[in-house]
Order: sequence, then structure tokens, then C-alpha cells
Amino acid sequence: MRAFPSERLLDNVPEGSPVPDSGSELPPVIRRTEIVAFALLTILVIVVVAVLYVARAFFLPITMAFIVGTMLSPAASLLERYRVPRALGAVLIVVAVTAMVAFMVGLIASPVMEWSSRLPELGAILKDKLHVFDRPLALWQELQSMVGGSDALASFQMPKFEWVQPTLEFLSPTFAEFLLFIATLILFIASWKDLRRALVLTFSDRQARLRTLRILNEVEIHLGNYLLTVTMINIGVGIVTGAICAMTGMPNPAALGALAATLNFIPIIGPVAMFVVLVVVGIVASPAIGAGLIAPACFAVVTFLEGHFVTPTIVGRRLSLNALAVFLALAFWTWLWGPMGAFLSSPLLIVGLIMKEHLMPVNSPQLPED
Repeated sequence: MRAFPSERLLDNVPEGSPVPDSGSELPPVIRRTEIVAFALLTILVIVVVAVLYVARAFFLPITMAFIVGTMLSPAASLLERYRVPRALGAVLIVVAVTAMVAFMVGLIASPVMEWSSRLPELGAILKDKLHVFDRPLALWQELQSMVGGSDALASFQMPKFEWVQPTLEFLSPTFAEFLLFIATLILFIASWKDLRRALVLTFSDRQARLRTLRILNEVEIHLGNYLLTVTMINIGVGIVTGAICAMTGMPNPAALGALAATLNFIPIIGPVAMFVVLVVVGIVASPAIGAGLIAPACFAVVTFLEGHFVTPTIVGRRLSLNALAVFLALAFWTWLWGPMGAFLSSPLLIVGLIMKEHLMPVNSPQLPED
């Protein structure tokens, strides 16, 4: 039988020697199963996001209760060490937190209602204060007329305040959502130990049980530390903001300080919104625009120092959150669930990072030796 050239070459190779590589490299092949798996995963993500968006009236309070309950579970465990039953401790913790929130809302609500009843008057005052910009606007209109532009600024008017009631309805949860949140929060804190044990015993493999236990312990520790640290930082920001408002003659400094502490729980959006509020209040309440901008400028300095030095120094030692990841999580959850989603964005990002670290561990690359 006639032998092929490749077979003749292999006859000369000693036994046990490796077969020489082919001269041409084959391109990587994408298997059909990988394409199907990626498509199914994409469809699953789209379906989950759609369900969370459509049924947010149910999933938002449940998720909020789970996250807040995990943050407050260490406090229930602390009370349990002093022989306080966990169910009673859960009720006491929820009542205390609700009282603190009601106190903050009370500080903010009174001046907000007062100012909302004077919106037409305040709008007229703000419009009169902004007459200082008449000359720059006139120069801009003249420049537009010279280049043939439209006279759009000639019909400049103050914005209407018809957005107040829809905004309050958007920010305020319904009574059913609030009741669902409170009931789920109390039951979650009271039964967290049993729920954690059930989650661990769900798996039969010992390694899977240990991994689940580590994930739950790290989530509880990190979320508890996050809540405590961020709350103390935001209280400090609120106290400093209130002191700045009092020294600069701003009205209702306690309410403005409470509003600053509350909005600072929402990253990026909260400080920006508070800065806008201080600018508007300062311009309306101060006799001159320059004097009204002192408090917003000081607040901008405080939030800059807090966001770039204080918070990264304290929180960054425990969890290193990428700024881009924080921003994308904030944008996504705010779009999905509104202001409450913005509050949950950082805790949910922390939970996701912890689960990724344990479920998909990646060995850190080593630098080559010199």
C-alpha cells in the first residue's frame, strides 16, 4: 500500500517524541452551545429587569426590607446577647428607626409646607432677584439678532410650579407599600438566624455550605458597617450644613441640615440636589445674590472634602467601590425604582461584589520578577 507523505514523516520520528505542530494556526471556534447559552442569559436578564420594573410596587419594599434588615441584624444580635428576645428586639429596632426617620421628616416637612404655600410669592421674589442678569441677557439677545438667531430669550419666564404635587407623589410610597415594608422588615430581622440556617442547609455539599455561610456573614458585616459609617458621616454633613446656614443667615437651618443629611444617603444626586436647594433658598432669602451664594459654596466645599477624602478613607478600607461602577449602579437602580432605588444602589452593588468574589474567584496576577 502506498504511504502518504505525512505518514512517511511520522515513520522517521522516534517513538515517544511529540508530534510537530502544524504550520498554520486555526482560528478560535465559537461553539453553538456558547451562543445559545449567551442568548438565553440575555433573555433571562431582560425578563428579570422587566419584571422588576413592572412589579416594582411589590419587589421594591421587599428588597428594601431585605437590605435594611440585613443592615440592622447586628443590632438585633446585640440585643439578643442581653437576653432580649429576637422578635421583641426586631420590633424595638424598627420602632426606633421609624421614630428617627419621622423626626427627620418632621424637621424637613414643616418648612417645605410653609414654602410650598408661598410658591407664587417666592417665584416673584426670585424673578426680581434675577434682574441682575438683564444686561447680560440683553447683550446675548443683541448678539443673536446680529448673527440672525432667533429671539428665544425674549420670552424668558420663570418655570411653573405644577411639578410639586407629582414630585411628592413620586417620592412618597403608598400606604400599602409602607405597610409591606414594615411587616417584612420586622419578620426578616426576627427570623434572620433561622433563614440563614435554612439557606446554608439547602446545599448538600460541605464546600457549598461553607461558601454560602461566608457570603451571608460578609454581606451582613459589610452592610452593617456601611450603614453605620455612612449614617455617621451624613449626620456630620447635616450638622456642618446646618451650622453654615445658621452663620450665613439662611432660614430654617435645622431643616436644611436635616435635608442635607437625608439627601447625602443618595450618592452623586443627593449632594447636587441639596446644592440647588441652597442656591434657590439663598437667592430668595438674602438681600444680595452674592450673600445668598455663600452657603452653597461652603456646602460644595464640605461635600467635596467628604466625598473625596473622608468617605473613601473610612469606607474604602472595607470595600473598594469603583467610581464608574457606583455611577452605573446609581443610574440603573434610579431608572428602575426611583429615589428608593438610588438609596439601594450602593448596598446592592456591595452585595453583588461579595457574591462575585466568592462565586467567581479570580487569582490576582503576579508581576514578573526582575
